[in-house]
Amino acid sequence: MLRAVGERTPIPFAVRYADGTATRTRDAAPAFTLVFNKASVYWRVAAFGYVGLLEAYFDGELDIEGSLPKALAAGMEGGFDRRGGFLVSLRNRWHELTHSNSARARARANAEAHYALPNEFYKLWLDDPYMFYTCAYWTEATRTLEDAQRAKADHVARKVRLQPGEEVVDVGSGFGGFLMHAAMHYGVRITSINTTGAQADHARRQIEKYGIKNAVQMHEDFRSGPKEFDKVVSIGCLEHAGRDQLAEVIRSHASLLKQGGIGLIHFIGHVGRFDTDFFIRKYVFPGGWIPSLADVIVEMENCGLEVLDIENLRRHYALTLDVWGERFDRNWDRIRALDPKRFDERFRRIWRIYLYGCAEMFRSPAGRTHLFQVVFSKGNTTSYPMTREFLYEERVREVLAPRRVGHG
Repeated sequence: MLRAVGERTPIPFAVRYADGTATRTRDAAPAFTLVFNKASVYWRVAAFGYVGLLEAYFDGELDIEGSLPKALAAGMEGGFDRRGGFLVSLRNRWHELTHSNSARARARANAEAHYALPNEFYKLWLDDPYMFYTCAYWTEATRTLEDAQRAKADHVARKVRLQPGEEVVDVGSGFGGFLMHAAMHYGVRITSINTTGAQADHARRQIEKYGIKNAVQMHEDFRSGPKEFDKVVSIGCLEHAGRDQLAEVIRSHASLLKQGGIGLIHFIGHVGRFDTDFFIRKYVFPGGWIPSLADVIVEMENCGLEVLDIENLRRHYALTLDVWGERFDRNWDRIRALDPKRFDERFRRIWRIYLYGCAEMFRSPAGRTHLFQVVFSKGNTTSYPMTREFLYEERVREVLAPRRVGHG
């Protein structure tokens, strides 16, 4: 299996086996070395493919010396990430059955499993102060993660044509980054809805800290649908719906939008119909499911939504994850000090695979996983601009004469 990977990737690497023997795939210096500490790892890889190899790495039965990003890129180029086998498929199906988001209590538990890690943990590698845990927007002039996340918030706000005084809902609002930006810079009245208590509490503290008067943070399931809004923004929420809940979640978005209103859904989606990676579901996002773009569009049409624009930001996510991974590594000692029992070596290995692996996945032009922004309206509209010129013309004007709407 490893020989086949070596033949398909130009990245040179070495393998050191449990008996001390070693091989190289190229004459060049290896970018990384796989070190098998136990012969039993061979059976794990034989039974579970790349998942078995990753789980051996998490358990310390295998080490990766050298560049982890290069190792992950080589595995993807060599097709190793698609060699899971029947047993992994079985585990994946079982996970889906036991972690369905159809019950709201389970949906909340799934969200809490990941997002209820201490806010101090996320502060050490996300941007400040918005703490966006979603893909940033990297313009030619962008140099920092903070700039890129502000650009993302602006890109979204412009796409839905935010106007002062409008009522806006932010679905699955994370740490409140879009709430802050929209309220402070666009003068809208915004309501954010989040199922994770820790994130909702953080957003409330940000509202108080910055003296934002035109924003409300709610801690509840957005499917409750408090009322209708002029604009609906959903950034990174759809991936948590689950296969059996996609239609209901899209209907919920539609029900939050007034007739003729404009909305945007920003989500990770597949090009084609594929199972969501088992590693991500098992170790990072319980209950998560990546839908196909086609299925999302069909469900939107079924709810009477008109698709106005679709943009693919796949490469932007690779750059975002690069920065997250670098900051995670740079601040690891501080992360570990927060709680040495929780943030142990196993945690570090899982999260490095997650961050750097996703970066390489989005970077690969052959990848099936992309990042979409879909702009839609409720009912046909003739008021939306005919072209995208307004997005970029307004950005140039903003650079020349920055605009800030009062939020007091």
